[in-house]
Amino acid sequence: WTTESTAPDPHVERRTFRVTHPFHPLRGCEFELVEILRCWGELRVGRPGEDGNLRFLPLGWTSAAAADPFVRVAAGRSAFRVSDLLALATLIGDLDEEDSGEGVAGGKPGSVKEILP
Repeated sequence: WTTESTAPDPHVERRTFRVTHPFHPLRGCEFELVEILRCWGELRVGRPGEDGNLRFLPLGWTSAAAADPFVRVAAGRSAFRVSDLLALATLIGDLDEEDSGEGVAGGKPGSVKEILP
């Protein structure tokens, strides 16, 4: 009969992660990866807090997230994904259809939509 140990295994390499979100105050800081769990519909990484409690960050804000294949292959040569540009084009087309002649393009009659009585 063996019991499971709750102590860390000294033979297992400790995993760490770095905060990569550009606007997070801890950007660039490296932490020990304690746990990965799904919370509020997304994966989060746990790190020990200063008070001993676990603190969690979205996985996508860290280096623990798998590299996006598009970003890896583009290697900085493309600022936008094709699918995102197509979605933007569709959105702009839908907005043009909603305007139905009342657009914001200057110089045309009806180009300003009256919003106050």
